[in-house]
Amino acid sequence: MSEGPDVSVTPIPPELQGKVTITSLDKIYNWGRRNSVWPMFFGLACCAIEMICTAASRFDLSRFGMEIMRPSPRQADLLIVSGTVTKKMAPQIVRLYDQMAEPKYVLAMGACASGGGPFKEGYNVVPGIDQFIPVDVYVPGCPPTPQALLHGLIHLQHKIDGQSLREVAWYRRETAAEVPLPLLGPDLINPGQAGLLRERAAQASAQGGAASPTLPSS
Repeated sequence: MSEGPDVSVTPIPPELQGKVTITSLDKIYNWGRRNSVWPMFFGLACCAIEMICTAASRFDLSRFGMEIMRPSPRQADLLIVSGTVTKKMAPQIVRLYDQMAEPKYVLAMGACASGGGPFKEGYNVVPGIDQFIPVDVYVPGCPPTPQALLHGLIHLQHKIDGQSLREVAWYRRETAAEVPLPLLGPDLINPGQAGLLRERAAQASAQGGAASPTLPSS
């Protein structure tokens, strides 16, 4: 795809001014996507109440073209992880993320989804959903207000505005690999860190097998 003319300096003949608008393919493509993002209605804890409030008339989420919250990942563009992510729930979130079609985005809403929150040192809470799926926008707070969520959605729109058809992953020839599902056993194991697990196991074996391999906590 050629770069094309610089639309900021391309002159418009006087007889066409007010009738013709010159823009780039990237801008018109991203304009349509940024104003029609369908979030997935998926709440985990108290942050979900704040997320629901954004759909009320006081905040009017429809101004952003995002008022259609879908119950199915196959109809959603944005996964809002709102609330505490337990180790039992993390595999289900990854499964939902894999079922979403490209282009897809993830917003971590609240301290729990972003980094574990007040339960970070607990035995049953994941220290951030970004340990398993890529996160595009973090919204801090415990819980964040509806205004904070709207601010995060505006940042997501800015990110979409900066993307180009020549660089986005979903138009490449190679097929994007699915995120491996975490394995829930005595603890939560991320298959994506299998290489690190083997390395730690080899180090423990070299030290006499006294220590068991563990993953670094974030």
